[in-house]
Amino acid sequence: MLWKNLVGMDFDNPELHWQDFREGVDILPLYGDTSQGCSSALLRYQPGAKIPEHLHVGTEFLLVLRGSQTDDRGHYTAGSLLINPVDSTHKIFSEEGCVVLAIWENPVKFI
Repeated sequence: MLWKNLVGMDFDNPELHWQDFREGVDILPLYGDTSQGCSSALLRYQPGAKIPEHLHVGTEFLLVLRGSQTDDRGHYTAGSLLINPVDSTHKIFSEEGCVVLAIWENPVKFI
């Protein structure tokens, strides 16, 4: 599957099939099954949205495409690439809202 121009995409286009993920956070699956094995998705955070603490069972790669988010280790603006290794934990907050590309080696476990 090919997704063209993720950086310039209109993430609010009503033709995209966003699904509820967590309160204030939508998910647009791109590859695989986010409940098992390797997968990827776009996550769209509304302003003030939070993701509770979770454990990375596999490596996670996050690319911030729009807005910014903060976790236990820092604040990340558009263009930031984060790599969360196996057995790491964090919680996420986005004051202004953001869209991130997430690639998971394995699903996360919420603590």
